[in-house]
Amino acid sequence: MVLGGGGSLGNAWLIGVVAGLAEGGADVSQADLIVGTSAGSTAAAQITGAAPAALLADILAAPAPPQTRPAGSDRGPAPARPTANRLEATNAIIAAARDAADMRRRMGESGIELAAAAPDSAQERWRATVASRLPGPLWPERRVLITAVDADSGEPVVFDRSSGVDLADAVAASCASGPAYGIGDRRYIDGGYRTNTDNADLAAGYARVLVLSPFAGRSRLPAAWGMRLADQIEQLRDGGSRVETVFPDERSRTAFGDNMMDLSRRAPAARAGLGQGRALAERLGDFWR
Repeated sequence: MVLGGGGSLGNAWLIGVVAGLAEGGADVSQADLIVGTSAGSTAAAQITGAAPAALLADILAAPAPPQTRPAGSDRGPAPARPTANRLEATNAIIAAARDAADMRRRMGESGIELAAAAPDSAQERWRATVASRLPGPLWPERRVLITAVDADSGEPVVFDRSSGVDLADAVAASCASGPAYGIGDRRYIDGGYRTNTDNADLAAGYARVLVLSPFAGRSRLPAAWGMRLADQIEQLRDGGSRVETVFPDERSRTAFGDNMMDLSRRAPAARAGLGQGRALAERLGDFWR
């Protein structure tokens, strides 16, 4: 199973879909491999450490916070203008990049600059926030891959239980779409810059691949780079994998609104995902078994 990025609401929707599928007899949380990127990395760590129904119940029981303005990363609400500036800056980096490797290097440099300007306590607070969202501190026994990009080199990175990196640090790095996140003597940025917000290519070789994509496979990267979700699905199928995708339906898109970091919409996003998972359970159950 591949869990794509999509901010706080994407995370809630992923939990809802997985819970709805489980209700219908398709417990995809028991996949042999789970690939998580950004918000999907949080969901991957969550569903391998707690029952999807319990995770969903926690989202639905949480007090609804005030509506938040757009945010530029999974780190929480932020003023709208800085977020717009960050989007403009990353769009400019993509437009100026010669290729994907150049883009990653440039994004890494930008993340390092943002980290240098942030308070010394910012990373510690972010790690504590991430750790509080996880069921526990340990990597699951089943195979989980969490994506990131080395900000210092621009090289793609995939963390797993053998990487010598704490689970909370791996998730925090995968969600670092603003300031780079330091682990030891290295710094990392959002796994969505590895190839795209889904990184489905990491499921190569598996017989059946289920992709849950909060952003519906959309990408800001040039099509010529061949890194979009559609390209990766084609490659998986060429390699013999059966692939199914789940994108947000109309109800889910309505629940999201225009700000995937609006914490006040987490419960509606989770409910929409639950309904979508229930509706898909029979068809995907036949695929999954």
